[in-house]
Amino acid sequence: MISGRCAACKNQRRRCPSDCIFSPYFPANDPQRFASVHRIYGGSNVGKMLQQSPPYLREQAANTLHFEAQCRIQDPVYGCVGIISRLHQEIHSTETALAKIQTQIVYHKLKIPRVEAESNLNVLSTLDAESNLNIFPAQRRNMQEFQWPNQAPWFN
Repeated sequence: MISGRCAACKNQRRRCPSDCIFSPYFPANDPQRFASVHRIYGGSNVGKMLQQSPPYLREQAANTLHFEAQCRIQDPVYGCVGIISRLHQEIHSTETALAKIQTQIVYHKLKIPRVEAESNLNVLSTLDAESNLNIFPAQRRNMQEFQWPNQAPWFN
């Protein structure tokens, strides 16, 4: 027993027995903890759940009941399922963003060697073209000097 009555016994206005099932998990210095659990589950139901739980799991059960009660008070419709759903959506959107970024990384890794190969090919083809042009130095390169046979005067 912790300094008089536990929060559950104070809430229910009864004497706290020495073997009170609530006293280890709902201390007198935190009455709001039991009040929220009592509001959602009811005092007798909480007592039954704690008695049916093995002694080594009772603290975890009390903490879980408190957490679920707080979630249900904050969000009466969804409770802790709303939190789980939001976290699931956040994980899904983060995984989607990660997949997009990984795709972009792979794309850029494949693009860089191709760009280097294309730029090397362009340099070689430019050099080949220039060397081919040097074979015929007398050839005219100015397009204005070339006349089409039946060129209309309005094209000039």
